Amino acid sequence: MSASHPPALLLLGPTASGKTACALALAAALPVEIVNVDSALVYRDMDIGTAKPTPAERASCPHHLIDIISPEQAYSAARFRADALAVMDAIAARGRIPLLVGGTMLYFKALREGLSDLPPANAALRAEIDRAALARGWPALHAELAALDPAAAARLAPTDAQRIQRALEIVRLTGRPLAESYARRDIEDTPWRWLPIGLAPADRSVLHARIAQRFEAMLTAGLIDEVRRLRTTYRLDLGMPSMRCVGYRQVWEYLDGLYDLDTLRMKAIAATRQLAKRQLTWQRQFRETWPDLVEIDCLAPDLIDTVLAAARRLLAPN
Repeated sequence: MSASHPPALLLLGPTASGKTACALALAAALPVEIVNVDSALVYRDMDIGTAKPTPAERASCPHHLIDIISPEQAYSAARFRADALAVMDAIAARGRIPLLVGGTMLYFKALREGLSDLPPANAALRAEIDRAALARGWPALHAELAALDPAAAARLAPTDAQRIQRALEIVRLTGRPLAESYARRDIEDTPWRWLPIGLAPADRSVLHARIAQRFEAMLTAGLIDEVRRLRTTYRLDLGMPSMRCVGYRQVWEYLDGLYDLDTLRMKAIAATRQLAKRQLTWQRQFRETWPDLVEIDCLAPDLIDTVLAAARRLLAPN
């Protein structure tokens, strides 16, 4: 993109890498407005388990695309892209810079590269897949996917219900492997100069310790009661995207009596570590396709100062 295009800062990284603190520091120093790029923060009343910015943090600078839908609803990469581009246009019209912050890497990819030629969700087929999973278990559905699309199955854990369901849905609807469907991309030019900053840990074990500490803090803050309220307030089930969010699914199962509190901790922390691993895999792939990505050690003691300096360099006129 030409320097004549308006700039858009991207701040991405795995869960517990310090994105929120860095974003708030950037907002205090630069004329930016924050645009959420986290698929869990779009849901109302899901605050503790999503590590949603506090009301005070959100009041310190404009935040967008947070609390925009009910937990009963679904939110897609296509809708995110449309919503984000509209918000970014409005921010630029105010003479400010959009700062897109989050860890939903598919959303970043959709925003920068456009959307693949994928079929929309098919409710009847999803219900059929869910019934099969209930009867046979998700590992059996994973084996079915492996027979239809070995490459797609190899990338998914046998218990990754959401992704197995979507992969089976796409393969059945299109008759094509996922790689071929994703290759059919509808590239739409956008008038933005993308300036990406990625946070990544030099020592993954330290990130894992942070994840465990943060989940313990969520329990102390009332995560279990939050999920109880959600179950009372909304008509939810475990098949909904909101309740598949890391932490929420495990608390739901705990409330259903499937395991005790110690097992809840173990399962939620393990699932969050797996999420972080997937996010870092995405980010590693971005390094290959986004040569302008500036990557910073999220464990560095001077992280915020380093991110701010990187943002200023990226925004400086060439």
